[in-house]
Amino acid sequence: MRTYLILFAAMAILNSIQAQPDKNHKFNLLVGTYTTSGNTDGIWVYEFDSQTGDFKFKSKASGVENPSYLAISKDGKHVYSINEVKTGGVSAFAFNSASGDLTFLNRVSSGGDGPCYVSVDDQNKFVFAANYGSGSLCAIPLKEDGSLSSDIQFIQQEGSSIDKGRQQGPHVHSTVLSPDNRFLFTPNLGTDKVAIYRFDAKNLAHPLIPGDPDFVTVKPGSGPRHLIFNPNSKFAYLIHEMGSIVTVFDYKNGKLHELQTITMLAPDFKGKVGAADIHLSPDGKFLYGSNRGDANEIVIYSVGKNGQLSYVGRQAAMGRSPRNFAIDPSGRFLLVANQSSNEVIIFSRDPKTGLLTSTGKKIQVSRPVCLKFAAL
Repeated sequence: MRTYLILFAAMAILNSIQAQPDKNHKFNLLVGTYTTSGNTDGIWVYEFDSQTGDFKFKSKASGVENPSYLAISKDGKHVYSINEVKTGGVSAFAFNSASGDLTFLNRVSSGGDGPCYVSVDDQNKFVFAANYGSGSLCAIPLKEDGSLSSDIQFIQQEGSSIDKGRQQGPHVHSTVLSPDNRFLFTPNLGTDKVAIYRFDAKNLAHPLIPGDPDFVTVKPGSGPRHLIFNPNSKFAYLIHEMGSIVTVFDYKNGKLHELQTITMLAPDFKGKVGAADIHLSPDGKFLYGSNRGDANEIVIYSVGKNGQLSYVGRQAAMGRSPRNFAIDPSGRFLLVANQSSNEVIIFSRDPKTGLLTSTGKKIQVSRPVCLKFAAL
């Protein structure tokens, strides 16, 4: 009888826990955009429900110029945006995760033209920005209040590649930190190289020094763009804008060794290409890449134990120019920012197959080009 009562009590407790709603299923969704004539609302903040795919507007930051890429500090207290203009800049904001309010702190020069990417290290010591237009990058020290110092380390990359229309000079496209925060990788669309730097947060004047090796070369004319790491830190994945391909690397201690290159294009595809963004599911079992140009789709791959990719399928983006996309932290939804059709399309995601299904829900926003999730 006593055993029965204990079992009954345990089952009651379990049922009570299961019946309680998940209190951690809501997140902040930040949307970076291109500001246009008459539109000064650059960064939008929504509350996103990862159980239903519903959303609601929370706040916006006005007066920030072309915040087309965003980075959120690991503690969630600060947001950094690039200012994608001729003489580029980086802006810092204090972020209230409860209200969604962004409070402007300051803006400094990115050291070059047309910045397109920004990242922040895990210790909240430095922000890194990629200047696409001038083919350079910078490391910006952070002050204690999260604002940006003006004493930046500036690095100009050099070189070109085989496409004389688009690769006549360097075009740094992203600044990506390794999972252990010790290396910075900078894919360069103009040179078909990924430059590698050692990162020392204690060296305020020169936190970046060339790695050993200091770069890896990829397929000529492919135009490397964004790089991501597998959750197990053993593999890295590079998407190439011009070639619409993904390269898989074995990764260890700042070194990349190519394992596989796989196309993103359908066998019968004919038209303009323009691969853009790349992300892994939270469990690392599926990889997704976006195709712009005439394809306007999300391509889906499964990830093997050896890190290599197998094609699963493709999902129409239901809009034009899927410049950026994001998978919510629960892994239940994938959101696509269609820049040219002014919307964020919300897809449900099957964690077993990796396939996407339209929910019929979308966020109407002008020229969305970056999506970031943050804790509420």
